[in-house]
Amino acid sequence: MSRFKIALRNVIRHKRRSGLAIGATAFGIVALLLASGFIEWIYQDMRESTIHSQLGHMQIVKHGYFEAGKADPYRFLFVDNLRQKLSENFTLPDNSHPVKTVVPRLGFSGLLSYGDATLSFMGEGIDPAEQEYFGNALKLSAGDHLSAEQPHHLIMGEGLARNLGVAVGDQVVLLVNTATGGINAVEMTVGGLFTTVTKSYDDNALRLPISTTQQLLRTQGAHSWVVLLHDTAQTDAVLAALREQLSPEQFEIVPWYQLADFYNKTTVLFSKQVQAIKLIIALIILLGISNTMTMNVMERTGEIGTAMALGVKKIDILRQFLCEGALIGGIGGILGMLIGLLLATIISAVGIPMPPPPGMARGYTGEILITPDMLLEALALAIITTLIASLYPAWKASRMQIVDALRHNR
Repeated sequence: MSRFKIALRNVIRHKRRSGLAIGATAFGIVALLLASGFIEWIYQDMRESTIHSQLGHMQIVKHGYFEAGKADPYRFLFVDNLRQKLSENFTLPDNSHPVKTVVPRLGFSGLLSYGDATLSFMGEGIDPAEQEYFGNALKLSAGDHLSAEQPHHLIMGEGLARNLGVAVGDQVVLLVNTATGGINAVEMTVGGLFTTVTKSYDDNALRLPISTTQQLLRTQGAHSWVVLLHDTAQTDAVLAALREQLSPEQFEIVPWYQLADFYNKTTVLFSKQVQAIKLIIALIILLGISNTMTMNVMERTGEIGTAMALGVKKIDILRQFLCEGALIGGIGGILGMLIGLLLATIISAVGIPMPPPPGMARGYTGEILITPDMLLEALALAIITTLIASLYPAWKASRMQIVDALRHNR
């Protein structure tokens, strides 16, 4: 405690120099928090949008569907009704009910025609009622969502509609291969146009009621049951519990993060950018603190010599300067955290208008999300970096010769 008090007095004694060092540290921490917080918000927004617009938190399919389902999709149909079993009766060991809903989906592909234009598409038959649970992550730019009262209405991605030249209310024809190997066609009305976070999906996808899809494909089955949870953080716990409950020889349960290829690649890219930002900020703090501590040692050479002459050990001199460096880092880190939190709140309230990035279908209004782990990491970075920056000046101070240091007072 006495060493800390002495360190605090020394920091206060050199107000200008200590203020510059603390300011540089705080500035670096603010920059780190704002950049990391913005990227963390992008992670969360993209994750939740991907889950609620496309994948759900996990998908239950027949074993081998994701490996061989594209080549022979109708071999992996199953008619098991998992909705009531999982959404109403499924509980975790803590007696919580994590499952929000379970909905069937039937995937297919074929040709889509309008006038003289024909394009290939990827289709999904879905339960129109799932919109009630999945929210508005699948954003409609025109028209309405699917409805059980309009079984011959479909919705399609904006990119697919633009390439085909259709608008809401137009009649299109779907041509597909049936489950029995034949060919079937149906005329549908474009009821709405949607956008998601993934442009490539919007350029090829359409959705229609699963009952109509089953009639079109002449089957009663579904390829997958999509599980939506109340909280994404429960994904792994529910996944483990479901794998114990359902036979692995019959069912394959795949979580969203194994299916979200675009999200995974984006997080890898942004994570590397955050690491580069951390390195730059660490170097800024390192140079600033090192310069401050070196100047302190030079100005206090006579003081160091006097302390040694009075019996203060070299290791105590070393610890004293390290303590001063850590104190500067701690004060700068805490100040940077407070300023960063304030700025993040203000910026998030105003919003950050962003254009559509590569691979995404729409722009967005960004925010800054700062987590407790992020704050602790920033504070640790400030203290550790200042300690490292103080090592050489502190070592240099502890290695002074008493006679030479005392001569400096003359």
